[in-house]
Amino acid sequence: MARKDSSMEQAKPHDGGETTPPARPEGRLEQVRTAGERPATYLPIEDYAVIGDLHTVALVGKNGSIDWCCIPRFDSPSVFGALLDARKGGFFRIAPPPDDHVPMGQKQLYIPETNILLTRFLTVDGVGEVTDFMPVKLPGSAEHQHHLYRAVTVVRGSLKFNLVCRPAFNYARDGHVVHLSPEGAVFHSDGLSLGLASTVPLSEDGEGGVHAEFTLHAGQSAYFLLESARRGDLGPQHVSSRRYHEAFQRTLSFWRRWLSQCQYQGRWREMVQRSALVLKLLTYAPTGAIVAAPTTSLPETIGGARNWDYRYTWLRDAAFTLYSLLTLGFTQEAEAFMQWLDARCHELKENGSLQPMYGVNGEQELIEYTLDHLEGYRQSRPVRIGNAAYKQQQLDVYGELMDAIYIFNRYSTISYDLWENLRRLLEWLQHHWDDPDEGIWEVRGGPQHFVHSRVMSWVAFDRALRLARHRGWPAPMVEWMETSARIYEQIMHKGWSERRQSFVQYYGSEAVDASALLMAIVKFTGPNEPRMLKTIERIQRELASDSLVHRYDPGRAADDGLGSQEGTFSPCSFWLAEVLARCGRLDEARLLLEKMLTYSNHVGLYAEEVGLCGEALGNFPQAFTHLSLITACTNIDAALNRAQGRLNTERLSLPPERL
Repeated sequence: MARKDSSMEQAKPHDGGETTPPARPEGRLEQVRTAGERPATYLPIEDYAVIGDLHTVALVGKNGSIDWCCIPRFDSPSVFGALLDARKGGFFRIAPPPDDHVPMGQKQLYIPETNILLTRFLTVDGVGEVTDFMPVKLPGSAEHQHHLYRAVTVVRGSLKFNLVCRPAFNYARDGHVVHLSPEGAVFHSDGLSLGLASTVPLSEDGEGGVHAEFTLHAGQSAYFLLESARRGDLGPQHVSSRRYHEAFQRTLSFWRRWLSQCQYQGRWREMVQRSALVLKLLTYAPTGAIVAAPTTSLPETIGGARNWDYRYTWLRDAAFTLYSLLTLGFTQEAEAFMQWLDARCHELKENGSLQPMYGVNGEQELIEYTLDHLEGYRQSRPVRIGNAAYKQQQLDVYGELMDAIYIFNRYSTISYDLWENLRRLLEWLQHHWDDPDEGIWEVRGGPQHFVHSRVMSWVAFDRALRLARHRGWPAPMVEWMETSARIYEQIMHKGWSERRQSFVQYYGSEAVDASALLMAIVKFTGPNEPRMLKTIERIQRELASDSLVHRYDPGRAADDGLGSQEGTFSPCSFWLAEVLARCGRLDEARLLLEKMLTYSNHVGLYAEEVGLCGEALGNFPQAFTHLSLITACTNIDAALNRAQGRLNTERLSLPPERL
C-alpha cells in the first residue's frame, strides 16, 4: 500500500505520447519545459476522441492515454487531468512502449454508428488494438458508479504493451492510497474510489499508480475494467472475456439503436450522424441538459488567458439544439431538453429575468475560481473552474430561448403555465432590451449596446407574437408589436454603418461581427436584403480566411477584457455557408462547407476554434460547432435538392432537341 502525496508535485511527467516517432506528422507532441524540469508532453487537442455514458466522458488520445475524465458528472472534479497538467494531472495509458528504432503508426476510429472507440498501433512486428467504451448508465444506478472498459487485442504478429494507471483525484488536489489484489487494484481517496480490474498482474509504480508490462500474440486479448464508487470498500471485480463482450454488445446495440432514429439521409450523412452522436455524448441523461463542452480551460490561444469552463448548459444553444434534434428525428432528446428549459423558466429571478447559463441540474451559482497548482494545457494559464459569465447580462439569450420554444411548439404544444412565465419574462425584456450588455461573446471589458443582442430581443417578441396568434393565448399584442417595431427600426438606424456599408458589432462602432450572419438565419432580414448582402461581403473580406471565419477583429471590436488573439470560430464558418446557400450562392456555400468538414479531426470531432494552420483550439468537442454543422448541412442539402428539382423541371419543359 502506498499513499500518494496530495500535492502531486513529485509525479513523473506524463510521457504517453512518446510512442509517436518525430518524423511522423500525426500524433505529434507539444513539449513544454520549465527550468530544471524534464519536458512535459501534450498531444494536440485534435488528437483526442471521446467516449461517455451520458453522465460524463473520457478523452482518449491517439497514444492510448485517457487524459481527461471527471466523475460522477461532466462538471465534477477530474480523476484524470493530464490534459491540463501533464505531470500532475493523472492519466490511464495503454500503449506499446516507445522504441526509437521501431517506427509505429497510430490510428483511431469509432466502430461505425457508435461511440465505441478503436485505437490502433501499427508496427512491423505486429498490429494491436485498444477498444474503449463506457456502458450507458442505467436509470436508478448509483450516482458515483461508472464503468470504463478497455480491451487490448493483437490482430497480427506480436506486440508488447505498457499499462500505467495513475489517477489524480479532485483536480490533483487530493491524496489517495493504493491497494493491490489478485484481481487488480483500488485507489482510495477521501471522496471517491476507483477500482481497476485486470487480466494481467499489476504492480505499484511508486507514484500513486500501477503499471504492467505484457506481450500479446495474434488473437490474444487482455481486458480491463475501471469502476468508480463513493464507498470506501470498493474492490476490483473479476473482468472475464464473457463479461467484457456482454457489456460491449449492450453498448454497441444501444448506440446503433439510438442512431437508427436519425431521419437525415442527405449528402453529408456521415458527418451529421457523427455530430448527433457527439451531442448525445454531451447530454446529461437525468435532466436532458447538453453541456457546451466536456472540458475546461483548453485555450483559445496557446499560452494565453482565453481559457474557460464550458461544462455547463447555455441558453444561447437552445434554438440550435431543438432545431437540430427535431430536424434529425430525435424527439425524445428534444422533449427532455425542453423540459430542462421549462424548469429554468419556472425559476425566473425576482425581477423576471434569466441568467445566460446553468448547471446540468439547473444550478444557478457557477462560481469561477482558478486552479493555480495546475500549469494548464501547454502552460496556458489560468486553469478556470466555474464561469463568472453566469452573472452577466446577455440580452440575446431571451431571443434564443423564445426561438427554441417556438420551434418546439411546432412539434408539440407547450403548457399554459410556461406561457405565463414567458409573459413575465417578456415584460422584463420590454423594460431592458435597450440596456447595454455583455452580448453573445461574453466580453469582460464592459457592456455595450450590441447589435446582435437587439436582433435577438426582436426575435423574442416576434416569436412570442407568433405563438400567441397560433395558440390564441392572452398576450399584450399591441405592446409587443410596438416594442418589436421600435427594436427593428433602431437596429436599422443605429446598427448600420453607411461608411462601412455593413451592420456593425455595437452602436457607434465601425467593427464587423460575424454574429450578423444570424440576422438572415433567424429571419430578421431576408438573405437577399441589400444591407445583408453588403454585410456578408464585409465579413468575407475582413473576418474570413478562406473557409475559416473569426468572430471579430479584437483590434476594432469591443474590449473583451483579454487583449490576446484567438483562433477562428467554427460555428461562424458554418453560419456563413448556410447564409450563402440562403442567398442562392449554392456552389460557393457547398465548397465552403466541404472545406470546413476537412477541419474536423480524424474521428469527425471539432473543438470550438480552428487555428490558421488547421489546429484545434478551445474546449473539445464543442456542442455549438456540431449543432451549427447539422443546421448548415441539412439546410444546404435542402437548398441543393430544391435547385436540382427546379433544374429538372426546366429541362423537362424544353423542346426535345435541347434536352
